[in-house]
Amino acid sequence: MISRLWAKFSKSSPRPAAPPRLDNVPEHVAVIMDGNGRWAKDRGLPRIAGHHSGMKAVRRITMAADRLGVKYLTLYAFSTENWKRPKDEVDFLMKLPQQFLEIEIDDLMQKNVQVRVMGHREDLPSFTIKALDEAMSKTANNTGLVLTFALNYGSRKEMLEAIKEIAADVQEGRLTCDQIDDHVMSSHLLTRDLPDPDLLIRTSGELRLSNFMLWQLAYSEMWFTDVYWPEFSEAHFEEAIEEYGRRARRYGGL
Repeated sequence: MISRLWAKFSKSSPRPAAPPRLDNVPEHVAVIMDGNGRWAKDRGLPRIAGHHSGMKAVRRITMAADRLGVKYLTLYAFSTENWKRPKDEVDFLMKLPQQFLEIEIDDLMQKNVQVRVMGHREDLPSFTIKALDEAMSKTANNTGLVLTFALNYGSRKEMLEAIKEIAADVQEGRLTCDQIDDHVMSSHLLTRDLPDPDLLIRTSGELRLSNFMLWQLAYSEMWFTDVYWPEFSEAHFEEAIEEYGRRARRYGGL
């Protein structure tokens, strides 16, 4: 009898997973948050319900990154191509930063998180810009995790703008062609104040970069999962960090 009960208990109550290896935590993690709409569709919900649930995952992963010692977390929130989506969905997405920051700003302050935004501001609604500017101003002196939202961001546009700026510098005599190198290019990108990502995570099973940080991800490790973003948990994030710790980064060498 006791043996049968123990067998039943051991099957239904697996041992807790071993803690992740934290001896090689990436300094900068970038995330393509994908799958909100499909998560909602699978549950018979409108797409905006998936985006709302995805906002909760942003909080989870921000706190997990802070706890694990990640210094920079960059989240792909809205691309320059996402304007093609239905207007009601775009309107909802533009309101999410305001909702998220109103709810989370106190906890972000308590955790010493600094909020940043990268992207093309000119197309964003004024209320979105206002909410982001207030959060950046309030957290500007925080010295902990740097949380960057890539909003209305597209890497090709970013690089084209950088090339135009460099060309203008050459034309006006501030720079010569021979002086143009990786450092010059990087200094003209929207990420000029950030190190290149060490690790890229993409959820939902898609295996592409979708115009995200194409220059900066040249030597980043990549980790893909079938899990939709609203379901992405601290355990999934730790799994990605653990996998990163097992990899050897050679940057083209041996």
